[in-house]
Amino acid sequence: MTLNQDKLCLVVPSMAYEGQLLDYKRETLAIEDEMAGDAGLDTTETVAEWLERLSRCAHPDTCPAGMVPASTYLCVRSRDDRLVGLVDIRHRLNDNLLKSGGHIGYSIRPDERGKGYAKLQLLLALDKCRSLGISPVLITCAADNEASKRTIVACGGVLDDMRISHEGRHTLRYWISL
Repeated sequence: MTLNQDKLCLVVPSMAYEGQLLDYKRETLAIEDEMAGDAGLDTTETVAEWLERLSRCAHPDTCPAGMVPASTYLCVRSRDDRLVGLVDIRHRLNDNLLKSGGHIGYSIRPDERGKGYAKLQLLLALDKCRSLGISPVLITCAADNEASKRTIVACGGVLDDMRISHEGRHTLRYWISL
């Protein structure tokens, strides 16, 4: 089956995906120090704990201090219900997100990379931003992340500048007008 035949959809995380989320986390952390766009999955012990965190972060009145309300989605391939990516959409920006995080954080499962899924997932996330009234959308990536740079530009990203993140990394900032 080719990528053109693969339909992706964004779904609300649930315990139905527990096994796939744990596999995604294990596979990603085996090759990277941290996960992107995972809304804290990499730092929570259980999927149930992560889902509770997402629930708190989804609403302004329960969102933890220093964070902004966000919607997190699983990017699932329709033909086999396989989790191929994660996307976190922040409804507004705080100073830290304006500098180095942006409105959208995303990642693709390691064994699904290089298949064009990141672009499809980002386009779906931009549709969600449009429905939330977020425009323009800020998306950032590490300056040395060539794949992410290509994905953002392919989705209409216009480079604004490069900044040093709070971790000391060079971060490129792109804006997409919807």
